[in-house]
Amino acid sequence: MKGFTLVELLIIIAAIFILAAMAGGSFRFFGRATDLNNNAEEIINALRLAQNKTLASEGASQYGVYFATSSLPNQYVLFKGSSYVSRDVSFDETHQLSKKTEIFEINLGGGKEAVFNKVSGNTNQSGNLKIRLLIEDSLKTKVISIAQSGRIVAGEELSPDILPSPRDSRHVHFTYSANAQDALTLKLVFPDYSGDNLNINFQTYLNAAKTEFLWEGTVLVGPVGNKTEQKLKIHTHSLTSSSAQISVHRDRRYNDKALWILLGDNGIDEELLRYSADGLTTTKGQSIYVSEPDWQ
Repeated sequence: MKGFTLVELLIIIAAIFILAAMAGGSFRFFGRATDLNNNAEEIINALRLAQNKTLASEGASQYGVYFATSSLPNQYVLFKGSSYVSRDVSFDETHQLSKKTEIFEINLGGGKEAVFNKVSGNTNQSGNLKIRLLIEDSLKTKVISIAQSGRIVAGEELSPDILPSPRDSRHVHFTYSANAQDALTLKLVFPDYSGDNLNINFQTYLNAAKTEFLWEGTVLVGPVGNKTEQKLKIHTHSLTSSSAQISVHRDRRYNDKALWILLGDNGIDEELLRYSADGLTTTKGQSIYVSEPDWQ
């Protein structure tokens, strides 16, 4: 059996080295591309988290994301407040981009932050920002767009005619100036579908001291065969024997049925709040103890 000559062996070894070098380059390229994609996704997640915190009115505040590009690695900060300058620094969540990527262009109304608005979830700092790989792969970029409606996408901003309608949480606060600690029933009344009304045992969802109430759940409401989930959260910010500050979260993305909320005690019902089916109208109930609702 004829063996390889020295020249042939050298050629084979050289080919192996060339292929190994090419493979290493490909792995490095894919590694850097993965960093870029991951960083873009993490920024999008931070923006959506800030938007969701605002819609939920956590701490009765707005939230936003600030992009810091003065040093490497670049950073972005999820913050609590109506602006980065006036924020509550104790709530800052700071994240770093990988050392292989950078934010090289920000077009957010002349600033470096995007803050989301209560009720609607939209923003006054619409636009986009661009990140790219450093050094030899600087032409590899990702665009993150924030529409005025609050839509956040990877890529160039969508045209307004195909954006979804603005979201709103219909998160309201109101004061009930009577004794709610001894209430027996919280009633969810769906006037168009009375068979789906729900009576909640109020005492079950009080803490031991009767200073806090919290109920959160889903109710199936609608015609037979086509019921939809109505998702609600009702809780108190303060609760005493003479008054209660009550908060209701009824996100219009998940609720499409008219709703009345009542508080019952020994056969007497106090109507607290009324929602229209589309969520565009939120009014105080007929109880004389209820204040006008304050949208958050």
